[in-house]
Amino acid sequence: MNGKKAYDMRFIGITGGVGAGKSELLHYIEKEFLAKVLLADELAHELMTPGTACFAQIQKAFAGEDIYAEDGSFDSVKLALQIFSDPAKTINGIVHPAVKREILSRVEKERERGVYAYFILEAALLVEEGYDKICDELWYIDADEALRRSRLKNSRGYSDQKTDAILRSQLSEQEYKKHCNVIIENNGTLKEAFEQVRKALAQA
Repeated sequence: MNGKKAYDMRFIGITGGVGAGKSELLHYIEKEFLAKVLLADELAHELMTPGTACFAQIQKAFAGEDIYAEDGSFDSVKLALQIFSDPAKTINGIVHPAVKREILSRVEKERERGVYAYFILEAALLVEEGYDKICDELWYIDADEALRRSRLKNSRGYSDQKTDAILRSQLSEQEYKKHCNVIIENNGTLKEAFEQVRKALAQA
């Protein structure tokens, strides 16, 4: 390590309901701590680009269907419509295992490098996909439903109907809390939430 400290990196999975304010807290962690932040959604999109194994598998699963954009990549809207019209067709069985394999590979590489004190994974399906078995700990970012609804309406322009549909698709607060080691309450100021994050990261 050329005299530099090699960190015993903690692998932390972070999740929370839509509108809980995860993005601000992740940005704070990345800015203020020796942390590598990875967003599972972004990684999934990366693994679905032309030329990847996932892309080829999805092509095969949807052979003959109009699911492509002009540049040859997948059109997310067209793909979603195909899945909606035929629920038996799904890409989850292709993409989710590939994402998990890639995450584990990146975590292992960063552990070997010893550069980061924390590897932070943000994913909506941490609990559902069994990440409690591979992360050192899971965190849940909690916020009252009324506040989350307000944030989604004001920052993203979501309608009440869209928010209702998203909330119905997610696990209950009780289910999240049952599986997570750390609960960050994000109902107050960001400063208050940041202080909770700082204390949680300081714990051995």
